[in-house]
Amino acid sequence: MANLKLRDIKKSYGKTEVIHGLDLEVLDGEFCVLVGPSGCGKSTLLRMIAGLEAITEGSILINDERVNDVSAAKRGLAMVFQSYALYPHMTVRQNLAFGLENLKLDKDDIEQRINKAANQLRMEDYLKRRPGQLSGGQRQRVAIGRAIVREPSIYLFDEPLSNLDAELRVATRVELKALHARLGNTMIYVTHDQVEAMTMADKIVVMHDGIIEQTGSPLDLYNKPANLFVAGFIGSPKMNFLDCSSLPEEIKKLSPKGATTFGIRPEHLRIQDENTLSLQVKTVEQLGSDSYLYGETIDKQEISIKLNSQTTIKGGESVKVGFSQSDTHWFNEKGASL
Repeated sequence: MANLKLRDIKKSYGKTEVIHGLDLEVLDGEFCVLVGPSGCGKSTLLRMIAGLEAITEGSILINDERVNDVSAAKRGLAMVFQSYALYPHMTVRQNLAFGLENLKLDKDDIEQRINKAANQLRMEDYLKRRPGQLSGGQRQRVAIGRAIVREPSIYLFDEPLSNLDAELRVATRVELKALHARLGNTMIYVTHDQVEAMTMADKIVVMHDGIIEQTGSPLDLYNKPANLFVAGFIGSPKMNFLDCSSLPEEIKKLSPKGATTFGIRPEHLRIQDENTLSLQVKTVEQLGSDSYLYGETIDKQEISIKLNSQTTIKGGESVKVGFSQSDTHWFNEKGASL
């Protein structure tokens, strides 16, 4: 068990700075998710925490001890990679044992750790198989098991579900969250998938261009995004943004001073006659229990609506949509939330 503190972390490659003075604290036992688009610096940050990448400036503290100069092997961390990184010629049992044997642990201790991890991950039945005989989901369990047997203070996950198909990703996501509840260890998880972040995290860290845009609980970020970037990144489908100058007068009068952009989530729009926006529907998606309407306003700004029901509305029709004032978001010219 451990806490992690990052103090003014910077990373440069030559003259190019890619991480710009980050500060972050992950509490003991937290499931913290680093989320952001590709190239935002989240995997680089994770590798610096692991000790696989040198930092340029700043301090990394584990349990309040500075570990900048401590090797990856001695930081007490375990990392699960996107690529599984299993030895194909070894059985599952041998893959789990390999790192422990290098640490010169007692054979009985190794066996006990392997059996415990196999039980926790429900993989007792394929300990004698090789990775090539396993499905993608089973290989990912083995990769996670290899981290568990090391009994680390902090688990690090670098997009571990990205190679799985959609159905298996959902199932493994649930398993990982349940595993965290059983183990109670600190976990730091990198993903570009905001749905993974929302469903798994105690704390989400939204990154963009090497900085932290906002940190908070999933619902904090959903309900109170700090800026346009977070508002557009957290939530699926993404939030609608409209230029305030184009709004009908009855909506414009709701805006706070300095607002230049109006935001409303697709799931907070409904077909009604007050606080209304006129919308020309272009496409309708019927998902059974839900319906998605995609269209544009009179001045050709794109907008989407999520209805928690089936609909008879067709593409080409005009509709009026409304919302509750409590669901509105307003942003100034710099993109900050008001």
